[in-house]
Amino acid sequence: MLVEVKNLRIEFAFEGRVSVPVRGVSFKVPENGRVALVGESGCGKSLTSLALGGLVDRARITGEIVGRPRIAYVFQNPMQSLDPVMKVGAQIEEGMRGRPSREERRRRVVELLESVGLPADAARKYPCELSGGQQQRVMIASALAQDPELMVADEPTTALDVTTQKEVLDLVGRIADERKMAVLLITHNLGLVAAYSDVVYVMYAGEVVEAGPVAEVLANPLHPYTQGLLAAVPRLDAPRDAPLADIPGTVPPPWDWPSGCAFHPRCPKAVPACAEGEPRCRALRNMV
Repeated sequence: MLVEVKNLRIEFAFEGRVSVPVRGVSFKVPENGRVALVGESGCGKSLTSLALGGLVDRARITGEIVGRPRIAYVFQNPMQSLDPVMKVGAQIEEGMRGRPSREERRRRVVELLESVGLPADAARKYPCELSGGQQQRVMIASALAQDPELMVADEPTTALDVTTQKEVLDLVGRIADERKMAVLLITHNLGLVAAYSDVVYVMYAGEVVEAGPVAEVLANPLHPYTQGLLAAVPRLDAPRDAPLADIPGTVPPPWDWPSGCAFHPRCPKAVPACAEGEPRCRALRNMV
């Protein structure tokens, strides 16, 4: 196992109020694995992934993270992640460690750019001279400069059109296969999970509510929240005038989680017992 997270809990104290955006999350990423964390914005996915790399400040963190692989992050908006006043080649060089000379670093930059489908002269350009898809390829090249064992792709296609989304995710998958690298995909889109992951953990209100092999979870979603996410995925065979399915309401704030099953205020299947005590509706399949 490359990394295993056990009962991760993250607390913030602010103005006399305690916020717990992540509470008791456990999951595993095997070597060369393709794992997804799925859920709406505010469910704790990104914060959980940042904790893997020790990037969460000013928080009380409990639980255990077993294994400390080299981790690289690819975030959802490359224009906000890239420095607008630095050429992209220089930014890729910043992630390199142990390179013997400047010439070696520049040669490595060209190799990385070509590996993600960009020409060598892209190194001399500023981020604003590149398209959104090209900027995300630069982010992937920058991540690869660290020779990671695990790449965390945090909604890497949010700002891209559908065609470019597929190109970027196909690229991540190909590179992961070539480098024997694990990928942790953070997304709210179960359609992407079906195509690019083997195991999925569904998060809601800072907790994992369902987990299992992707094929099993999508074929037989057990938790009402997972069922709602799957129903919200547009279908090509649906009538053109069919209304889009959605989940009513929003994710509650992390300082005011509901009692019992946190999803019960939005759940069409909720009964009075759902608001009482520890929920029993979590669908955590046996993970191999």
